[in-house]
Amino acid sequence: MGGGSNNSHNIDNGKYVRYTPEQVEALERLYNDCPKPSSMRRQQLIRECPILSNIEPKQIKVWFQNRRCREKQRKEASRLQAVNRKLTAMNKLLMEENDRLQKQVSHLVYENSYFRQHPQNGNLATTDTSCESVVTSGQHHLTPQHQPRDASPAGLLSIADETLTEFISKATGTAVEWVQMPGMKPGPDSTGIVAISHGCTGIAARACGLVGLDPTRVAEILKDRPCWLRDCRSLDIVNVLSTANGGTLELIYMQMYAPTTLAPARDFWMLRYTSVMEDGSLVICERSLNNTQNGPSMPPSPHFVRAEILPSGYLIRPCEGGGSILHIVDHFDLEPWSVPEVLRSLYESSTLLAQRTTMAALRYLRQISQEISQPNVSGWGRRPAALRALSQRLSKGFNEAVNGFSDEGWSMLERDGIDDVTLLVNSSPTKMMMTSSLPFLNGFTSMPSAVLCAKASMLLQNVPPSILLRFLREHRQEWADNSIDAYSAAAIKAGPCSLPIPRPGSFGGQVILPLAHTIENEEFMEVIKLESLGHYQEDMMMPADVFLLQMCSGVDENAVESCAELIFAPIDASFSDDAPIIPSGFRIIPLDTKSEGVSPNRTLALASALDVGSRTAGDSCGSRGNTKSVMTIAFQLAFEMHMQENVASMARQYVRSVIASVQRVALALSPSSHQLSGGLRPPPASPEAHTLARWISHSYRCYLGVELLKPDGTDLLKSLWHHPDALMCCSLKALPPVFTFANQAGLDMLETTLVALQDITLEKIFDNNGKKTLCSDFPQIMQQGFMCIDGGICMSSMGRAVTYEKAVAWKVLNDNEDPHCICVMFLNWSFI
Repeated sequence: MGGGSNNSHNIDNGKYVRYTPEQVEALERLYNDCPKPSSMRRQQLIRECPILSNIEPKQIKVWFQNRRCREKQRKEASRLQAVNRKLTAMNKLLMEENDRLQKQVSHLVYENSYFRQHPQNGNLATTDTSCESVVTSGQHHLTPQHQPRDASPAGLLSIADETLTEFISKATGTAVEWVQMPGMKPGPDSTGIVAISHGCTGIAARACGLVGLDPTRVAEILKDRPCWLRDCRSLDIVNVLSTANGGTLELIYMQMYAPTTLAPARDFWMLRYTSVMEDGSLVICERSLNNTQNGPSMPPSPHFVRAEILPSGYLIRPCEGGGSILHIVDHFDLEPWSVPEVLRSLYESSTLLAQRTTMAALRYLRQISQEISQPNVSGWGRRPAALRALSQRLSKGFNEAVNGFSDEGWSMLERDGIDDVTLLVNSSPTKMMMTSSLPFLNGFTSMPSAVLCAKASMLLQNVPPSILLRFLREHRQEWADNSIDAYSAAAIKAGPCSLPIPRPGSFGGQVILPLAHTIENEEFMEVIKLESLGHYQEDMMMPADVFLLQMCSGVDENAVESCAELIFAPIDASFSDDAPIIPSGFRIIPLDTKSEGVSPNRTLALASALDVGSRTAGDSCGSRGNTKSVMTIAFQLAFEMHMQENVASMARQYVRSVIASVQRVALALSPSSHQLSGGLRPPPASPEAHTLARWISHSYRCYLGVELLKPDGTDLLKSLWHHPDALMCCSLKALPPVFTFANQAGLDMLETTLVALQDITLEKIFDNNGKKTLCSDFPQIMQQGFMCIDGGICMSSMGRAVTYEKAVAWKVLNDNEDPHCICVMFLNWSFI
């Protein structure tokens, strides 16, 4: 009864009446318009459709109920079929992975047996030539021993064939020792099976997963790297050659953004080979071209460090029931020598490579697949593709601000004597087109003539990026000046009159309007509405309310700790797709990913990256207690050129106030601020350190006549390490003097580690006046034995300004009364 097919019946005076095809067709049309009509609506349907006049209203209700039930069952059956296909394909992947691991175990057992029998022999070659790989059929092998290695087509094909062989051996064989990435659990709803390298050259990550797109479409997307990899600035195809087997050889020059202001960007000169295997699988492999291969060369580019892609690529296999099974290998050598010591783990971490590159490809493909299968309209009437394009524009704009390439029109302004904040100006026509497309309410068109960027980077310790970023998002009032946001919003649509510098306190609270989530909630977008207090906009041409488009990622503290970003830009209330976007925001990247997987000690402290606590047995903080990360801040403002000086001063002070606000938040949330004794880390417990502490204390007492450390029976090294003032030792053997030791306060002040301390010279931390004083009075230290220095300003290794009330320098003598080093103590220091 109440069915919707031709065999259905309805009740009429106790008799069953068969539904006619016309009645079923009419009911289906009505169902498509309104699946759940009200009682009044059902009666209206009967009146408007005479063909349904002989059906009871109650029976129409039952028909709609049954129709909704069948629709629900159909969707559930479709979902279960999709899950079943995923599980079947995932089972195939796991079986292949199991085969690979068994072969790796066999290989290791053989290697172990070999070394036991031949301990005197040299290293055993462990490179897999892919003959034991899971996927080997269909490869078109050349004989690499006799092939030319030059820029000719035959030479490039020889290099491509070797690259293909090495890539397949990494993707499905045992050429690289892979270990499962911490926190990743395979399943039908997971990103995929993700592994990172262990003990190989450079850094490498591998992933395999299911994608609901056909192999050709997958290959097309993956080859367009800038569309899915936010860190990719550009990819230029210099030349294309076809091969006899239907493949394609491409010479490619690629540039990658630097993730922070403290390191240069990377570029790559590489060969990409695309071919179809006999089993129908598509393979895309690539590697860098260098002098050792005698291939074509590309001259170096200024402001870029030439990095290397080792054999990497994508293996795309058709999946039964539709879609593709995708294998990804990313293998890089990012030249970590070119960055400061404290940041090198950023370029030596396979985990970060997996998170930012390998998994990004899988997530993007799954997002495209979801958009095709579920083309729903999201917040503010935007389709997912439009929101994805907006998020890409936000990310690209922020990366451009962080890097500030001169070929994009950026030029640096003179500093104000303190190197903590860098100011750049861009007045190129291309940049200004982004800020001049919206009309203002009074009919004028926006005419700002330049964009200013204020940026800085700082080290963080004992604060997971996800927790800090979530706080910045949810408590904007703790760090942001909403009047600056209002100024930014007005600047992109102001009339020809000048905008004055805004007054603080003119905008009240914020309202977060959710916009969209990407798959797996890895990233979400929202609109921030800053509500006006009503006394500002009339004389300032400011809008009644300010809207910010905001993108947030990396805030899930239960996930593997990864890069966290909060990027936002002022928008017009109409929020058109081509609206001008000038992004600002934060990026926090963990530096010590080797300790991932251990329960985090969730403290918050802005301090130096000290790593000595984990070396002692008595460290109660645990390996995650000394986590380090780097925060990059970049804020952009559109302005008119005649106001450059005022806007530059405002931006510089604003970024400094944001840094100070983050520091206050850190002190408020850090458990060590309430339990200082439990939060302090022990000093390095080496015999040399104990001896140096004794020499420092003895020399201070000899030259100044007072005790440096209180004689309370506490170990000298421990007392020196936890001394409230910053103590630093400089070597007398190097000119200029180089730091060799610092206590905890000294490392905090310099924002560095014991390992990176020796890269800092004494003169680097002083301003011009401090350098003159140091040069003129340094001989006095050697003759008199000590010197008092008036208060002033010095710099941390991150370029942040530090004030100190007074400094004392004295000569440290060893047991033979010979000069060993100079010790400098900074009293009552603080960051500006």
